[in-house]
Amino acid sequence: MSRQIVTILQLYPRDMNIYGDYGNALVLLRRLQWYGYDARLIAYNPGDVFPSDVDIIIGGGGQDSGQDKIQADLLSIGPRLKKLADEDVPMLMICGLYQLFGKFFETSAGEVLEGIGLLNVETYGKSERLIGNIILESEEFGLIYGYENHSGQTYLGKLVKPLGQVRMGAGNNSTDNFEGARYRNVIGSYLHGSLLPKNPQIADFLIETAVTKKYGSFSDDVIDDSFAFRARKAAAKRPR
Repeated sequence: MSRQIVTILQLYPRDMNIYGDYGNALVLLRRLQWYGYDARLIAYNPGDVFPSDVDIIIGGGGQDSGQDKIQADLLSIGPRLKKLADEDVPMLMICGLYQLFGKFFETSAGEVLEGIGLLNVETYGKSERLIGNIILESEEFGLIYGYENHSGQTYLGKLVKPLGQVRMGAGNNSTDNFEGARYRNVIGSYLHGSLLPKNPQIADFLIETAVTKKYGSFSDDVIDDSFAFRARKAAAKRPR
């Protein structure tokens, strides 16, 4: 009997993958394999053909120059991504792609990079850099551990809720004490580190949502997350 296939699409790994965000792809691949699925990873870069069948979409952070390189292509596939989001395909976008999934990113120099508007958020480049270890509290995911490093400050609009409330750190901006954004099954966040190795509850949300949507049910296997729990304990003791 062939195993059920789950396809992960990684957006722009060539230009938007400078803070270890590829680790998120590795976590999803490995956990899917542990749960008994056939996991496949597809890289999508500017000019590639967007695949017809994807189950999870992820993307990472990059420098402003990386955002410049991928912006036009992202705008071209934006309607496809919006359609998939409204069909409840799970997505995780980190830092630079989190910003461009929003309405726009205005750099500190005043240049405006248009986003695809999938998330009702706006981002403004500031002189202050928000950097350091961060801990969030989420009703859905519990405590979330990560590392933030961004000068863009993001503000949430209507119909979008935060990923979590900041217990330690800055978050989306220096004023409202929230981090990240949620719309349907789409998660945007500034948390690097990478995010998923220390937060398997978020990885399993993406996986279970995708598998249930595609196949109607999800494996009830239990994964030994003792190493992840040890990493979380270590992260909790790190200073800001």
